[in-house]
Amino acid sequence: MDTKRKMLPIGIENFEEIRTEGFYYVDKTGMIKELLENWGKVNLFTRPRRFGKSLNMSMLKYFFDVNTDPALFDGLKISEEKELCERYMGKFPVISVSLKGLNAISYEKALEMAVPVLQGEIRRFQYLLESERLTQRDKEAYDRLLDAEVSEGALCNSLKVLSELLFKHHGEKTVILIDEYDVPLAKAFEQGYYEQMVLFIRNLFEQTLKTNESLQLAVLTGCMRISKESIFTGLNNLRVLTIAEVRFDEYFGFTDTEVKNLLEYYGLSANYKVAKEWYDGYQFGNVDVYCPWDVINYCDALRADREAQPQNYWSNTSSNDAVRRFIQQADTSAVKQEIEKLVAGETIRKEIRQELTYQDMYSTVDNIWSVLFTTGYLTQRGKPDKKTFCLAIPNMEIREIYTEQIMALFKEDMRSNRADTEAFCRALQDGDAAEVEKRFTDFLRRTISIRDTFVKKRLKENFYHGILLGILSCYNAWIVSSNEEAGDGYSDILLMMEDEETGVVIEVKYAENGNLDECCRKALEQIEENHYEETLRDEGSTHILKYGIACYKKRCRVMLAKN
Repeated sequence: MDTKRKMLPIGIENFEEIRTEGFYYVDKTGMIKELLENWGKVNLFTRPRRFGKSLNMSMLKYFFDVNTDPALFDGLKISEEKELCERYMGKFPVISVSLKGLNAISYEKALEMAVPVLQGEIRRFQYLLESERLTQRDKEAYDRLLDAEVSEGALCNSLKVLSELLFKHHGEKTVILIDEYDVPLAKAFEQGYYEQMVLFIRNLFEQTLKTNESLQLAVLTGCMRISKESIFTGLNNLRVLTIAEVRFDEYFGFTDTEVKNLLEYYGLSANYKVAKEWYDGYQFGNVDVYCPWDVINYCDALRADREAQPQNYWSNTSSNDAVRRFIQQADTSAVKQEIEKLVAGETIRKEIRQELTYQDMYSTVDNIWSVLFTTGYLTQRGKPDKKTFCLAIPNMEIREIYTEQIMALFKEDMRSNRADTEAFCRALQDGDAAEVEKRFTDFLRRTISIRDTFVKKRLKENFYHGILLGILSCYNAWIVSSNEEAGDGYSDILLMMEDEETGVVIEVKYAENGNLDECCRKALEQIEENHYEETLRDEGSTHILKYGIACYKKRCRVMLAKN
């Protein structure tokens, strides 16, 4: 690895640390210019997780803060805007709070966690106790903000009071940054104290953002645009900038040019096509963007191993509950067909509601479409027609999340329908190809088909292979081997009975042209040519059944080799 290169900032969200400790930085400071020239008093940016929201908030903090080091911005785009830098850089007290850590099992515990979060930021300004511009009562008010037994009401009012004291001391109004504002609401909804948390956040925001004469500028970030009526009641100065907005579209996520530059810097340009296929595909406003978290992690893996394969880095940071709930609620054939189209790389048109409450999010399948779009599991293609969007799965990484959830739910269904799985396995054992075909076709009709118009034939076969393994894994009488060395090659599936002499060889094919009979014959020929049955004979099986199974969409054909 080339140690002369800058380090990759994996998981680092502090702008100052990135700029001073030798990390690679993708310049997003153009956001500052756009924020100042297209003024909004209170700005809410909603973007999916892992798209650089927290780093951008840190960048804003260091730009505006009175104690900033201007050298942090040397050579960056904003440094070219001399007049803006002269007027705004380092000119304001900044209050910066992240709510992403408020994850508690009860409202009382959540409040306990909120106290150190807010007081930790308040404690940064202890120089106010020495201020000649503050009265004794002002200083006592500051001390009360740090009271260990602070009341809920005082907590809601704390950021407003702090901003007033800072305004009085500095003679400049305060910039307030609130990162991941909706995380406490998501956790509260999961744990059953949503209404209480809504009231707390609403009171905090009304005090801090609505009736605050000491406020210069506020920026909030989150994944979801929570209904104005539930959180932002009466906040007339709120400007919401979602993933559908053209403004600020290039400042969250990496653009194609930025990814090319990053790969070139680390000598990884040969991996551009793979990176694009796996991590590109999101459309924010008019700009196509990559997920930064994925690109950085993929580059890190490649620097250690040039043969490293792309992984699902984004999935590992979440439960992917939205996709799971969506597939679980896809109880009509129409919705299942829409999911199949998306997984196949096609698009569908849906009306999207960008304002929801957490109580509404999963109440209907129609609302879940909106959740998937807002949280990055779906993206737009082209321009929306009012509220109707053309939706697609962004890339291979997100497609894999869908396929994994589909397979997981299929296996759960198989475990709960043991009679069907046992009947299928008995038919296999008895050599009843017609019954195997009938039951496997029924399984295919019941599940959501995973096919893809743009992947290789082998990947299409993997879906049907996975369905078979899902069925067979529920039948304890079999010893199941998959893709293991057998004879002169690698067989798809080998089955052995522990207490009997019967063994089964299965070769699965995808019929690209829809000719199921031809593919079945090819599968059986492959079994014979590669002597897949030898492994079973070595393990004591004397009666071996050889099946060729061909699939096309939701159709299949099963042939049994003649002895």
